[in-house]
Amino acid sequence: MLDNGLHCWVYRSPHKQEMYLYLAQEDGFDRVPEALLARFGDPVLVIELELDPGRRLAREDVSSVIKNLRNLGYHLQLPPRLEPALYQGNQD
Repeated sequence: MLDNGLHCWVYRSPHKQEMYLYLAQEDGFDRVPEALLARFGDPVLVIELELDPGRRLAREDVSSVIKNLRNLGYHLQLPPRLEPALYQGNQD
C-alpha cells in the first residue's frame, strides 16, 4: 500500500449497468449494507486497483473513493445520469 494510497477491488452489478462497488478488502462484503447488496445483485469482480491521490478515475473523485474505503470499507459508483434533452431529438 502506498503512503496515501489504498489497494481496492472493484465489482460490477449484474442488475444495474455501469454500477460499481469498490471494496477495501477482496470479497469484503460484510461492511456493505444488506439492502445495498440486495439491489446490487451478485457482484462480479472486474479489476484490482492501487488507488492514490494522484490517480485519475473516469467517473469518480479518487480522494472520495479512498475516504469511503477507509471509513466505510466500500464505495458505490452509480451509473451516470442521462441528460434527457440530449436524447429527445431536439434541434438545439
